[in-house]
Amino acid sequence: MLPIETVLPDLLAALDAGSNAVLVAPPGAGKTTMVAPALLDQPWCTGKVLLLGPRRLAVRAAAERIAAQAGEPVGGRIGYATRLDAKQSRDTRLLAITQGIFVQMIQADPELTGISAVLFDEVHERSLDSDFGLALALDAQGALRPDLRIVAMSATLDGERFSRLLGGAPVIESQGRTFPIDTRHIGRGSARIEDEMAAAIRRALGETEGGLLAFLPGVAEIERTAERLETLSGVRVHKLHGRAEPPAQRAAIAREPDAKRKLVLATAIAETSLTIDGVTVVIDSGLARRARYDRAAGVTRLVTERVSQAAATQRAGRAGRQSPGIAYRLWEEAATAGLPRFDPPEIAEADLSGLLLACALWGVIDPASLRWLDPPTSAAVSEARGRLESFGMLDGDGRVTAHGRKVAGLPLSPRLGHMLVAAAERGWARTAAEVAVLLSEPGVGGNDPDLESRMRRWRNERGQRADGARQLADRWVRLVPLPGREGLGAGGSEAGLITSKQPTPNPSLSGRGEEIAACIALAFPDRIAKRRGSDGADWISAGGRGFRLDPTSSLARAEWLAVAETQGSAAGARILAAAAIDPAEVEGLFADRITIEHSARFDAATGAVEPLRERRLGAIRLARGPDPAPDRAAIAAALVAGVRTHGLGLIPWSESAAMLRARAAFVHGIDLSDAALMARLDEWLPPLVEGRRRLSDIDPGALHQAIENLLDWDQRRALDAAAPRDFVSPLGSHHAIDYAAEGGPAVELRVQALFGLATHPMIGHTPLVLRLTSPAGRPIQTTRDLPGFWKGSWAAVAKEMRGRYPRHPWPDDPAAAAPTLRTKRASGS
Repeated sequence: MLPIETVLPDLLAALDAGSNAVLVAPPGAGKTTMVAPALLDQPWCTGKVLLLGPRRLAVRAAAERIAAQAGEPVGGRIGYATRLDAKQSRDTRLLAITQGIFVQMIQADPELTGISAVLFDEVHERSLDSDFGLALALDAQGALRPDLRIVAMSATLDGERFSRLLGGAPVIESQGRTFPIDTRHIGRGSARIEDEMAAAIRRALGETEGGLLAFLPGVAEIERTAERLETLSGVRVHKLHGRAEPPAQRAAIAREPDAKRKLVLATAIAETSLTIDGVTVVIDSGLARRARYDRAAGVTRLVTERVSQAAATQRAGRAGRQSPGIAYRLWEEAATAGLPRFDPPEIAEADLSGLLLACALWGVIDPASLRWLDPPTSAAVSEARGRLESFGMLDGDGRVTAHGRKVAGLPLSPRLGHMLVAAAERGWARTAAEVAVLLSEPGVGGNDPDLESRMRRWRNERGQRADGARQLADRWVRLVPLPGREGLGAGGSEAGLITSKQPTPNPSLSGRGEEIAACIALAFPDRIAKRRGSDGADWISAGGRGFRLDPTSSLARAEWLAVAETQGSAAGARILAAAAIDPAEVEGLFADRITIEHSARFDAATGAVEPLRERRLGAIRLARGPDPAPDRAAIAAALVAGVRTHGLGLIPWSESAAMLRARAAFVHGIDLSDAALMARLDEWLPPLVEGRRRLSDIDPGALHQAIENLLDWDQRRALDAAAPRDFVSPLGSHHAIDYAAEGGPAVELRVQALFGLATHPMIGHTPLVLRLTSPAGRPIQTTRDLPGFWKGSWAAVAKEMRGRYPRHPWPDDPAAAAPTLRTKRASGS
């Protein structure tokens, strides 16, 4: 007897009395396989019961196990539907489906006609489709279907939050059926994870009995670990991940038919929902590969990171589902406390474009108006709305457009849906559907970054997964809205599901590189990329991001790429999927996005600007040359920017402007320094360079006036008082004061102009440096003490000067003499 059976009466009573319930049952309790069948016989259950699972593998396995327990074939009363596989019929009453398919189903039929109950399994995983599907189901229940039963089933103790979300629904808790687990922390060295895992598996094989389940972050690590274990004997190795063929997945879950020990190398797909028969040992790498949306780059990146404490507990619990078990952890015990407690809900980190489009189709402009456990952030909604508007799926008011309705009717992301609709209008529907399959089904056709090569390989692939992928492309081609066929989208009877009657495979893939590249470009216009160097390693995208490509790739020889998938940082993401595209095709597809930009290149060496004209596709320059009709404002802006970058030393300072600044530097509180002028550059420089192409063309007088205009009236008065432009001699002559002189303010004049002056002239509290010259303008003395000069060395200077300049006066007491610049004869003496 499974633990869930003891609480089933309470759950059935809750659903008989009300519409909603929350079931908390740990792994192994039996909730996935026991609850849904128990509802079918209830008086209120006259239609279907939908069992929603987080992954295709879990959905198919649940349906097959329930059918086996009932002794029935799958596809009869109990069926399932995933994107690549389905077994159902008109007799199906219990249908296991993925959460994404449920979103499509309720969008197509908000009343959920013929559905009596919806069971959200593993809601604690908090996938975006699960959260959104639950929000839509609650909205439909409140407005259209008060009789609809909704059950949220969780493996963790967060039932109270779900209870509040479901309007105070009763919480029924079940005990789990787990056996004791011996947890052994064995640590990890510095070797690659596959080497560490292989060593841990060999150790566990020697220390334990029973089947082993090893958790690795991704498919690549699984393959490399399997290679290192090829010499094992008596052990059958299974690889369990989303890309594996369904028969291989079933074999990994089932008990071994012989005496060989089972070893399952799995991704996080095996954390919940599945019971893997015969496993008593778990080896946990402590790593997981998660999809994380980089909002700055606009791409979803796969990131390898440490698991959460909740995930580590789930993984360890796999060992105790059927008997006592052992869990090996490749980290130290003390490190467990440093792991994050839970994985963040996907809604907090995902691209919300699809969610926002679906909300708009539902009639909800603001997603926050729906009932969420964690509502989406306004920043994420705003970013998604901008993308949908750029594709023409939403109008300026956030309402879905006709194009948006066509895209929303397809079981694809908005980018791929837009690609399929736009490509179909050009006659490329088949190619677009195949490209969509390759981009949404990892591993189909291999992993070559060249999508054209991957398409050719897919053409020759055989097997259930490859055939299912071809059938999926057929389905999408039939769904795409075309003139006269608009009704076959989301309103179709199966809402995008694959039916049990499969179409005949059509291996004649188009494979034409031009169409493949054009389809990618339609979906990812911001990722059109142009080669930067000759080796094809570096690329610049229209969106401004830099991409990296293996120079040995066949794509490296192309000049342009239509890039679909990248991985890594925004500065140099690695290209994972692309196709070469002809430049003429780029210009044809995006003629409306190509802009003409007038710019100006500043040359610091000459202080001049060269006007340029550029044709650009986003950040990619298509062509550049001299601008025959330059933009005067752009030239002026470039001159100003050149000064801002290279400094005021490029300005051809006139003597008067330089002197003005020197005077200001002498006065406290008046600032015309480099820093002050740079801070106000946009205030005084633009008018000076308007209509000019080089800084040397600035008018000197206008430059002086522009700098002076930075001072108000009070500052000008203070400047004239504290730092006068000229020194007025006793004779009345004016002489410019040099405030930039090394020794302080200085003035140069003939000594005879100072006759009669008995005190030294001052600038404020600073002695004016007097540079005294002869009648011929030759220096004879520099002094800061004129009275001392008169009384001291003047006599010797005068004696020498009388011999050189006998026609000019050289009195014995210059302080008492009259100032004059005339000769003795002219003065009448």
